[in-house]
Amino acid sequence: ALGINMPARTVLLERLTKFNGESHADITPGEYTQLTGRAGRRGIDVEGHAVVLWGPDVDPTRVAGLASTRTYPLRSSFRPSYNMAVNLVSQLGRAAARDLLESSFAQFQADRGVAGLVKQIKRHEATLAEYEQQMRCQAGDFAEYAALRRALGDREAALSREGARARRGTVAASLEALRPGDVIRVPSGRRAGLAIVLDPGLHPRDDPHPTVLTESRWAGRLSMLDFPVAVDVLGRIRVPKNVNHRSPQERSDLVSSLRALKLPEAPRGRRGATKALHDDDEALRLRSALRAHPCHHCADREQHARWAERHARLQREVDGLRRRIEGRTTSLGRTFDLICALLEDRGYLTAARPASSGAPGGSGGTADETTPPGRQLARIWSEADLVVAECLHAGAWDGLDPAELAAVTCTLVYEARRDERAVDRMPSAAVREALARTVRIWAELAEDEAAVGLPQSREPDLGFVWAVYRWARGERLDRVLTAAAEAGAELSAGDFIRWCKQVLDLLEQLAAAPAAGGGTIAVAAPARAAAAAIRRGVVAQSMQA
Repeated sequence: ALGINMPARTVLLERLTKFNGESHADITPGEYTQLTGRAGRRGIDVEGHAVVLWGPDVDPTRVAGLASTRTYPLRSSFRPSYNMAVNLVSQLGRAAARDLLESSFAQFQADRGVAGLVKQIKRHEATLAEYEQQMRCQAGDFAEYAALRRALGDREAALSREGARARRGTVAASLEALRPGDVIRVPSGRRAGLAIVLDPGLHPRDDPHPTVLTESRWAGRLSMLDFPVAVDVLGRIRVPKNVNHRSPQERSDLVSSLRALKLPEAPRGRRGATKALHDDDEALRLRSALRAHPCHHCADREQHARWAERHARLQREVDGLRRRIEGRTTSLGRTFDLICALLEDRGYLTAARPASSGAPGGSGGTADETTPPGRQLARIWSEADLVVAECLHAGAWDGLDPAELAAVTCTLVYEARRDERAVDRMPSAAVREALARTVRIWAELAEDEAAVGLPQSREPDLGFVWAVYRWARGERLDRVLTAAAEAGAELSAGDFIRWCKQVLDLLEQLAAAPAAGGGTIAVAAPARAAAAAIRRGVVAQSMQA
């Protein structure tokens, strides 16, 4: 069997399948190598032999493939758990723990892109530290000064965009008000100068595109790009109703009428384009703070500013990479955040708070603390760790005797190999009530897990209740296995021993777990007695082997 270390010259494989906990599946190349690696006694045999028993379903090609494969894919089984979360947070802090998970082999395997992004972030963070050294100013905090410069630049850009939108609306309104015969001035561009509106060019779903005739006798359509400011009507000229702007004679007559108006020259300079910028209170405040900052008068200010700009650009890139990681559903860091949020809601972690320089996981950042229930959870290593902690917190198992406690706790470690019929009868009323509370606690937790997108904790399995209850009460192994079979769980002696060890492990954790308020938990003594009752006979002998 797998895992047994014993000398043998020849290993015989009766079949190429094994039970994997759920079903009988084909063995992998790694399992084949582990099995056949037992052949050949060290110091006695020069070589060993592996024999695969022939059968109608044995494919020689597949056997050759199993024997010749020497590289096996590694698959990480690592997943963040509730117990792991509280331990990592208490020792490292939430941010450092998250970084650690995102650098793990499990994360690399789950999503190689995330692992690569994390490495890229770390390289950028090292570069950011170098930039911070280069932008350091003796006059004061240049990072603060650079932030003021960026804030002022952002505010000016926002005001510019607002002004552009306002001007565009004003221009559109002025163009929509034009009528044939209006004399306007095109302010800039190739067609700059006086022009006569021949057709306003209004359209219900588009900007106006007026058709005009300029002083140079050019006739055509203009767009809003030709008018950076609103259009003023300078005068009017009578335009024939069916004017043909393609006729040279008609264009010449209209231009002569335009010149006869003798309109004044266009005013020079800008028309208050930056008025809003100079009148904005926020921009004025930022500009005043910028000038008052000590770094504003530094002789190397612009050199520091260039390094600060590089720092800001790279920081934006790092922030973008972090957002990409946040968006990955396979990110262990994302799962860790969801676990921490659930633990925080249930009182096992405190919310992030400002950290002192000596706090774990940061200097001046944020720190997290585990609550007394969280420290209790940190001492429970089980697949159903949070269900166990919730049951302890709710007192769901208080008052049970050792055998009853073993019967209830086994439901959180036992997992049936196949579908078993439901267990209708319980060993005692106390066991029935405790199991009902346990299942109710599990259901509430599973609902919360589903709501936040976490995998649901496994449902308690009642298949081992009668077996461990009778064993803890001192009954013989044959009677225990018979009772289990009658209850719907057919167990071999090996399976019984294996599950007893799992229950023992959980009971010993309960015996040593601290109470949330200090001292020991209420079930500590029954758990200790239950562990002693289970550790006897074949179970005790298997633990000595």
